[in-house]
Amino acid sequence: MNTKIKNICVIGNGSWATALIKILCESSKDIAIKWVLKNQDDIDFVKQHGHNPRYLTDVQIDFKTVELVLNQEEGIIWSDMVLVAVPSAFVNGLLSKLPPTIFKNKIILSAVKGVIPETHQIISHYFESTWQVPSSHIAAVSGPCHAEEVALEKLSYLTIATSNNDLGELLIPYLNCYYILSKYTADIYGIEYSSVLKNVYAIAGGICHGLGYGDNFQAVLVSSAAREIERFLEASHQTHRDVKENAYLGDLLVTAYSQFSRNRTFGNMIGKGYTVKSAQMEMNMIAEGYYATKTMHDINENVRADMPILNSVFEIIYNHQSAKKVMKELTEKLI
Repeated sequence: MNTKIKNICVIGNGSWATALIKILCESSKDIAIKWVLKNQDDIDFVKQHGHNPRYLTDVQIDFKTVELVLNQEEGIIWSDMVLVAVPSAFVNGLLSKLPPTIFKNKIILSAVKGVIPETHQIISHYFESTWQVPSSHIAAVSGPCHAEEVALEKLSYLTIATSNNDLGELLIPYLNCYYILSKYTADIYGIEYSSVLKNVYAIAGGICHGLGYGDNFQAVLVSSAAREIERFLEASHQTHRDVKENAYLGDLLVTAYSQFSRNRTFGNMIGKGYTVKSAQMEMNMIAEGYYATKTMHDINENVRADMPILNSVFEIIYNHQSAKKVMKELTEKLI
């Protein structure tokens, strides 16, 4: 593996991709980035105005470092590292037509906080099995870190998860700047699944807020969610981990409570009486927890961890059960 990363291809045009580009540009001046955008109109807008037309519009793009491209195959071939920051539901469709060996010798950094719906795989497993990328070349980046606070340059922490210690140490300087502090962990499995589940629990928190539950119950809900994450991880992949650390509990807390949390916002709308479809239509960003709820519910049918909060959210948004009734029943299970 190279001891230096020079060329980075970023796939994704949302707020998280934009925030990570900002961090990369400010962490290192010795890199080049090709940012793959979906259409020429977006490229023309960014070139003219210097910012993403839809997300984090205050973030000015550094054109000394960043080149905008349409051809993702060209960007990947050119790169040393591919940063993937798209909703999990679209990852396979976006990449499926690429040549089978395109990721050979590439570092994959996943900023995806979800599971591939078609295969129920976390992103690291997807790249291993579908693209034959060795685990030693794969990492995931997690919070607690909302893109909106990156744009405001608020102090934030990132965790880089990979089974390869050398890769973890290599990546840290690229994701460090004066308002971002990064650390490394070997628990990529736990970090990826925790990043998926916290979105489900943020929906639960939003539903309860929309129904009129107060801060006291929210604290019970979130502390119960942390134990639910721990039970799932212990049942599916036992290793030494402390779910009270930032990448687990910290990420759960900020996603469940923050005004910037799209999953909490989605849940809040459901609690206030919106249908799932109407809530999705009103939001201009995707709530990953919607997809995560079904895939994690399906996965847990085999794992069989005790997950009453996950099951409750599934009943509400997929089986169209009454949010008021289901959450009342949940309150009696969390005592």
